[in-house]
Amino acid sequence: MSDLIGKETERGVSFGAVSVDDLDPSLLERVPLSFARKNLALPLRISDGTLEVALADHGGIFALHDLERLFAVPARAVMAPREVIVDAINSFYDRLSGSAQEVIEDMGDEGLDAIATAWEEPKDLLDLTDEAPVIRLLNSLLFQAVKDRASDIHIEPYEREVEVRFRVDGVLYEVLTPPKLIQEALVSRVKIMAGLDIAEKRLPQDGRIGILVAGREIDVRVSVVPTTHGERVVMRLLDRRGEAIGLEHVGLPPEGLDTLRSLIGRTSGIILVTGPTGSGKTTTLYAALRAINSMERNIITVEDPVEYHLKGVGQIQVNPKVGLTFAEGLRSILRQDPDVIMVGEIRDAETAEIATQASLTGHLVLSTLHTNDTASAVTRLIDMGIEKFLVASSLTAVLAQRLVRVLCPRCRESYEPDRAGTRWFAQPPPRLWRPVGCDECFNTGYRGRTGIFEMLVVDRGLRSVLLEHQDADTIKGYAVEHGMKTMFEDGLDKARRGVTSVEEVLRVTQDEQPL
Repeated sequence: MSDLIGKETERGVSFGAVSVDDLDPSLLERVPLSFARKNLALPLRISDGTLEVALADHGGIFALHDLERLFAVPARAVMAPREVIVDAINSFYDRLSGSAQEVIEDMGDEGLDAIATAWEEPKDLLDLTDEAPVIRLLNSLLFQAVKDRASDIHIEPYEREVEVRFRVDGVLYEVLTPPKLIQEALVSRVKIMAGLDIAEKRLPQDGRIGILVAGREIDVRVSVVPTTHGERVVMRLLDRRGEAIGLEHVGLPPEGLDTLRSLIGRTSGIILVTGPTGSGKTTTLYAALRAINSMERNIITVEDPVEYHLKGVGQIQVNPKVGLTFAEGLRSILRQDPDVIMVGEIRDAETAEIATQASLTGHLVLSTLHTNDTASAVTRLIDMGIEKFLVASSLTAVLAQRLVRVLCPRCRESYEPDRAGTRWFAQPPPRLWRPVGCDECFNTGYRGRTGIFEMLVVDRGLRSVLLEHQDADTIKGYAVEHGMKTMFEDGLDKARRGVTSVEEVLRVTQDEQPL
């Protein structure tokens, strides 16, 4: 933990480095989190009858008067870097919140019916320490999921128990097995927060929750479905701050990054990003939009759902219930004088046809398809009914991708692979890296994810192939012969450099590996 390094102020004296571990918990427990965060004020200790308070700026001096009244002693201020105080506040109140397991251990039968408290939004979860047990349990689960960088929370009912799992870096882990008797209360609490009907247990329901966790805005998408042992809940966590990454950070190799930057700088054509659900397509599209977003360009999107808000970009939320489909939204966008159009997904022939025509009339179109590789995306458009000559003339490039887990930099270890371990490499590397596991990575050996890619650029030669052939194998064969690096090869390059392991590359590219 960073130390607080104080400087002398007009009301205070300088002091040495103070670790959060050295702070007096009895003082901080009396200060509400909302007050500490609003004023960036951290009570340190009472020395010689005077309360020492770390402040991030001189504006917090006014908070000293409130703390003097609270503790009934004079207070003096010492200055510390803003980021250090924020880090210290989050760290300490994290401890106060307790773990989900501790909440369960403290829960008796009382409080299980006290779940109808209205959810006041937005409210920081770290402020909610005195609520009913089931509320504290759910708050603790949400907080722990954000802390562990989980993308999803699963609440799964079975005959004799309930299992809670987090998806971290694309893999599910069991984190909790609460007693069966709290199942209904826990699910009902989720439904209340998401604005769902708690009495309806026969039909699937979808909703959303907006929460704050340690000052971070988290959008939680909730899905509830009935099963034979009760309602099953999946909550997807979207950290608005966490997804604001640049194109240079998605994992593209340098040559691929330069090519994509050039392609998205054009004024027309279609660029498709393909891959299965959860492969990072949306992140890549948003990164591309950020790279070209400027006052000189009118960028409009149609999405389902709008996952992250982009400043300066017009974003339309699909709503089929009122007739606002991708196709209808795309038609409306064309009347808005757009330069760049992003379609969340091309799902049907109508959307594909409108997107194709838009790209041929001076618009840059970005979208996604659910296909395994680049060549399959080309044939999918043709299968949707788009004429081959239109695909050949409108399609600029296809980017296929997967996400691989990144080796934990703290505990990864290098080793000398045997012949079997290097059989996938054209030039066997002398050393590779493998996961070990430590506290930093929850003993998985991995921390974070990055993309592996293949990029098919439609040039004159490939257009000729498209006009003569329709099968994906021929298209991919031509592209590879003319220099396209496959996802599998890109993954092996990252394994060679110690970014990930060979085993991880093999796990996510099972359909792409050469026979």
